[in-house]
Amino acid sequence: MTAETAAQDEQEIRDDAAEPAEEATGGDAVETATGETASDETATDATEPSGSGTTDRGADDDDADADDNSDADDDSDDNSDDEEEVDDEERLVEEGEIAGDYLEQLLDVLDFDGDIDLDVDGDRAIVSIDGGDDLTKLVGRKGEVLDALQELTRLAVQQATGDRSRLMLDIARWRADRRDRLARIGTEVAERVRESGVREELDPMTPFERKIVHDAVAAVDGVVSESEGAEPKRRVVVLRSS
Repeated sequence: MTAETAAQDEQEIRDDAAEPAEEATGGDAVETATGETASDETATDATEPSGSGTTDRGADDDDADADDNSDADDDSDDNSDDEEEVDDEERLVEEGEIAGDYLEQLLDVLDFDGDIDLDVDGDRAIVSIDGGDDLTKLVGRKGEVLDALQELTRLAVQQATGDRSRLMLDIARWRADRRDRLARIGTEVAERVRESGVREELDPMTPFERKIVHDAVAAVDGVVSESEGAEPKRRVVVLRSS
């Protein structure tokens, strides 16, 4: 997978409101850099009368102040990063709780039973519904009903928080199983292409699905993957690396 392809698909995933960019990938890290302050060194005046007992401490004092300030800035940056991580995690936990309440009421209305599990994975809240009978009816053909329920849940969270949610909803492990299947397909295709040298095109996929395949292909030496075509016909192409 080329850097350009990866960047393009990552952007598509972020822009895709219905499908998560799972991929999973964690929250965005905020990096800061603290500049070092250097002080001009000063020298004792050679013309000063000996025995005066006067010593120029300016350089040492300035360097000490600079070190203290640098340490303080570093501590401040570390504390700021920690606080942001805590804030992000708390926000995602809140999203999950709001989504869980909404889905619990929805299941009651639809007369479905299921256990709701809340989690945080990277930069998104994860809500899973398992354990109930006939939950596959809430998944639908190719996950169409699941996608619709996920979007409704995101809108419910957005209405409560005022912020757009990237929450991921899974029902009866449909998304988890789909991820496993796509990763296996990506690996199998990559190994075939490595042996035969003949490029292979996969079926059109969503940005979420393509990223899973790209990641699987990237783990196989001697092959690369690219995305070709326009949505909704965009697909992954695997070919031997030069």
